Amino acid sequence: MAFESLSEKLGAAFKKLRGKGRLSQADIKDAMREVRLALLEADVSYKVVRDFVKTVSERAVGTDVLESLTPAQMVIKIVNEEMTALMGGSNAKLNISSKSPSVVMLVGLQGAGKTTNGAKLAAHMRKQYGKRPLLVACDIYRPAAIKQLQTVGAQLELPVFEMGTENPVNIAKAAVEHAKRHGNDLVFLDTAGRLHIDEALMDELKNIKAAVEPAEILLVVDAMTGQDAVNAASAFDEALGITGVMLTKMDGDARGGAALSIRAVTGKPIKFVGTGEKLDQIEAFHPDRMASRILGMGDMLTLIEKAQQSFDEKKAAEMAEKLRKNRFTLTDYYEQLTQLKGMGSLSDIAGMLPGVDAKALKGVSVDEKAMSRTEAIILSMTVKERENPSIINSSRKKRIAAGSGTQVVDVNRLLKQFEMMQQMTRQMSKGKMPSIGGMSMGRRGGKKGFFGF
Repeated sequence: MAFESLSEKLGAAFKKLRGKGRLSQADIKDAMREVRLALLEADVSYKVVRDFVKTVSERAVGTDVLESLTPAQMVIKIVNEEMTALMGGSNAKLNISSKSPSVVMLVGLQGAGKTTNGAKLAAHMRKQYGKRPLLVACDIYRPAAIKQLQTVGAQLELPVFEMGTENPVNIAKAAVEHAKRHGNDLVFLDTAGRLHIDEALMDELKNIKAAVEPAEILLVVDAMTGQDAVNAASAFDEALGITGVMLTKMDGDARGGAALSIRAVTGKPIKFVGTGEKLDQIEAFHPDRMASRILGMGDMLTLIEKAQQSFDEKKAAEMAEKLRKNRFTLTDYYEQLTQLKGMGSLSDIAGMLPGVDAKALKGVSVDEKAMSRTEAIILSMTVKERENPSIINSSRKKRIAAGSGTQVVDVNRLLKQFEMMQQMTRQMSKGKMPSIGGMSMGRRGGKKGFFGF
């Protein structure tokens, strides 16, 4: 995950400040030297690092330790505030025009993920804000670009407008008229990219901008490219006047420099981040939450939002009632695992919990193949068997295994796991904290546990 190395190095720098009763100039100088090195290694712009360290140092030197804070916590608090300010201070919303349809022009270099992430953003706006988006294929040069947009549009059930290899300016203008006629209030223009910035590309983008007057010109950049992403942002901004940035591939081994540099260098906010390959893995960018995650302070707000998106409120209320009355069934068991899976990998979730070492859980996830086997086994049972697994004898197990394409040992393992879950619910219904000793989360390459075979 992006920032992993930076988080470790910053943590090590702050650790040395523990136990000091007051922050001296030497203490701050030593800590800031390590912070500077950590930021430079994360590919943050040199000028940005220099200004950041200077500001933090000026605030920290001679600062009295607050009653409830240790010196190390005081420095972390200052760094957190300055890092939040560096990335823009607060979440920047997508610009929406007062007249419909509102046009979002997606620009960027080839390979940044414009097509896929633009479609993800359109789906996000539909889900979160009730918008009716239209995807428009304005990239007439890249082989299969139109087909790619149509494919991802179909997967997300979003309409796609295309006119083949017609002039992109004409396509954009026709798409806006189409949106007016068909009730689409948000138009996403998937424009062409190049492997490098050139005059022909910029002229075409300028012509599209002049023709449709977009409310938002969103630059899509690959977070993995570090300073190259910042350089691209500067070039596109100078030519087009971008209004915001979307960082993609934030789930990779990105050093994170782009996220910490773009706002300071261009003055333009990061509005969204792509956090994975799945079509729902996109998030609004919150500078304060990102700063907290970088500093190991967690991100409970994003975790809560993920849970709200993944869990059905009505089902959650029904589940709470079943837990209270100790009526948890195998069907309920499967539904809970499916919803947990929808929240992403356990290492990502752990990274949002304050004080949890996400690196220790690297590679831990809900095993999708095991989930498929779990589903097959449960669906091979009769309703009566799901409601009352105690009736499942050896002959029933053989039938269930045959029907699900698994082995009897797999059926036994699932029933054992479910029995453990029932014990937990009995303890919780009596107001006791459940003991979950011996249950693992299913580490890849290691012992399988509660969420996998």
